[in-house]
Amino acid sequence: MATIDDTTTETGTDEEYATPPEDRQAFVHRYPSSARIVRWCFAVAFAALAGGGLFGVIQALHRTGYVQIISNADYYTILTGHGVLMVLVFTTFFIAGLFLWAVTDSFEMDLPRPQLSMAWFGLILFGTVLAAVAIIGGLIQEIPASADVLFTFYAPMQAHVIFYIGAALIIVGSWVAGANYFLMYRDWRQENPNERIPLRSFMVLVTFLMWYLCTIGVAVEVVVFLIPWSLGIISQVDPLFTRTLFWFFGHPVVYFWLMPAYLVWYTIMPKLAGGRLFSDGLARIVFVLFLVLSTPTGFHHQYVDPGIAEGFKFVAMTNTMFLLLPSLLTAFTVVASLEHGARQSGGTGLFGWLKALPWDNPAFSGCALAGLMFAAGGFSGMINAGMSINYLIHNTLWVPGHFHLTVGTAFALTAMAITYWLLPQLTGKRLQKYTMASIQPYLWFVGMVLMSNAMHRAGLAGIPRRTADPTYPNQGIGFEGVVGGVSEMRLQIAIGGTILFISLLMFLYVVGATWLSARSERLRVNGAIPTPLSPAESSPQVLDNLKLWAVIAVLLVVLTYGLPLGAMAADGVLSPGVPAVPMLL
Repeated sequence: MATIDDTTTETGTDEEYATPPEDRQAFVHRYPSSARIVRWCFAVAFAALAGGGLFGVIQALHRTGYVQIISNADYYTILTGHGVLMVLVFTTFFIAGLFLWAVTDSFEMDLPRPQLSMAWFGLILFGTVLAAVAIIGGLIQEIPASADVLFTFYAPMQAHVIFYIGAALIIVGSWVAGANYFLMYRDWRQENPNERIPLRSFMVLVTFLMWYLCTIGVAVEVVVFLIPWSLGIISQVDPLFTRTLFWFFGHPVVYFWLMPAYLVWYTIMPKLAGGRLFSDGLARIVFVLFLVLSTPTGFHHQYVDPGIAEGFKFVAMTNTMFLLLPSLLTAFTVVASLEHGARQSGGTGLFGWLKALPWDNPAFSGCALAGLMFAAGGFSGMINAGMSINYLIHNTLWVPGHFHLTVGTAFALTAMAITYWLLPQLTGKRLQKYTMASIQPYLWFVGMVLMSNAMHRAGLAGIPRRTADPTYPNQGIGFEGVVGGVSEMRLQIAIGGTILFISLLMFLYVVGATWLSARSERLRVNGAIPTPLSPAESSPQVLDNLKLWAVIAVLLVVLTYGLPLGAMAADGVLSPGVPAVPMLL
């Protein structure tokens, strides 16, 4: 609770009223053009989150056998919709909005090219509509289109052409959004030739360098192979080649989701804790490591593919293990920053300072719980990355258990939590239903603990993923084929998924109530990010050399993927292939 001119308000944000009035204006008043585009991005992101969440709870209840309102055939349509809406649409729109806020605020300039922003927003939205029509077509016979290919859309499963066109437009739209950020950087650099790149903008630019590099594979897969194949222009494609192109993109996209969460953890969380970032230089090093190491790791998703030499799989495993370094650096830097803030607020003792953190602030608690979940996801991720032990859990429920900890919590819960802090700045409206907002992150945490824990254990028991039928009575596998604890695991997944859906509804209600409330002309929100304890000037200038790190990243990708992709291409990229099943619009 805080007061402004003796008027009690409840915003749930980290407001600092000791600053001069002119420094307390909300983002929407200082940068109205950028704020408008960010709001549009968030609106679509949350709509996708709502649809994906609904599909998710339907899956959880169907898969465990408790509530089956869809057929087994429709299950795969629901699964595709859940994956695409959550990991492509929700993430892309939220990241685009968050990054626009970050570059606008740190460069201190409103949108110099609003038409370009509206162009990339329109491209991504149109692509989303096309993909959604194809997915919904799997449920509605009147729509002559379908896409039951799941999120991992590679051959031999085939979707309707409009699904692939939609996916391509989403990617192209994201490229244009990145160009918008780089053009703003160019404008800023012309006026500040000798300044270090502001940390938040540095994080945005490095993330998009990685994104430009890793999306080359999926763009070639979709445009060159899958669209002509779905139209019947070519009769067959090579599943191994298109699968490899997809996973060229498929693992780095995880870091495209996580690096925005890192931006929040590094720059906003310390402020919410009442302190400052421990080291600007360490944050830059972490993002450079992600740029260099994230793309040459995709083969660890193809350990069971016989067409790839073991040596390349071993290199991918090694690169993946190296990615533990930026995660460990993050754990040290963020925790040190939070401890500094807590001790500034009076926290004492070896662990007593933890009590001084603002656990009743939903923006802080959500981010902190998301980081804790990500640590657990990192441990399960090491199992996924190991060549020998991966065979124990490959294509089992362990894998969804893992990525529900990463993108499903590390990113999703961070996005929801930081919305509580950003929304008043973007709308000029006080956060509504603050008590509900304070409970929501904890409810998400509890639901995810239950569901993910049971998924990991079910995976160790050999229960497969991506299957509609929860039992395999004649094969001795599935929930009913595991001796001991079967009912308990099923119940955990069902209850956990239901709790997650309830938490999601609470978040959407808080956001909707805030969005529809009246604007407060007296609301002043200090969104200024404090200077790190060790500022940018204390770190090497070479960290800001984006061209150097981009070249190194490209060279590592060429060394990792050049020979295997060349060998596949030499054998023919349209063979052995599978027969095409043309579909008409």
